[in-house]
Amino acid sequence: MATDRPAGVLFDVDGTLVDTTYLHTVSWWEALRQTDQPVPMAVVHRSIGMGSDKLLDHLLGPERDRDADSKLRDAHDTLYAEYWERLTPLPRAADLLRACAERGLRVVLATSASEPEVGALRRALAADDVIDTITSSADAQQSKPAPDILVAALEQSGLAAERVVFVGDSVWDVAAAGKLNIPCVGLTCGGTSRGELAGAGAVSVYDDPAALLHELADSPLSRPR
Repeated sequence: MATDRPAGVLFDVDGTLVDTTYLHTVSWWEALRQTDQPVPMAVVHRSIGMGSDKLLDHLLGPERDRDADSKLRDAHDTLYAEYWERLTPLPRAADLLRACAERGLRVVLATSASEPEVGALRRALAADDVIDTITSSADAQQSKPAPDILVAALEQSGLAAERVVFVGDSVWDVAAAGKLNIPCVGLTCGGTSRGELAGAGAVSVYDDPAALLHELADSPLSRPR
């Protein structure tokens, strides 16, 4: 029955629709280096997808001296902002959003980026005409892997968890969706492997938005729940 099919798709943005994962990695790596708390870049990369609070706990430990946290966040934000005018959508990201909308799916960007960052991401995507709802960090009390941003996306879009699919690029995306029993489709374009995403519970894994678009008719975005 048509009513069994998803009514909307929640999309993570960083690393899923816009090619920013490694920009965040380099920005956090440099911020940590500037505060004499160096962490190998590969380790930083595995943490991208968490919010800054949980990322710093993950990298530096929950028992650390937190006095430098605001300085670290400010340094990251300043470094990352230097890339805003050069942000690039991942292959066929906007086409994927439009194809979902053409199928009658409500398109929701469930991001915990700050509002200024959201503006830069929207400019890079250039798909405002088909986006129904966009969240920001102001909408979530806790960051991923907590599901707060997904809860906010559902509330703001009027969608039910039983009628959506989430698309993300990190194990933290999969974990957040799992807490709401929302199927998560994984994309490897953020640098997390197919095996890691599937092992975390992703229901299907594709290389990037273009690959998902190519298989859209047979993907979880079109199949009954």
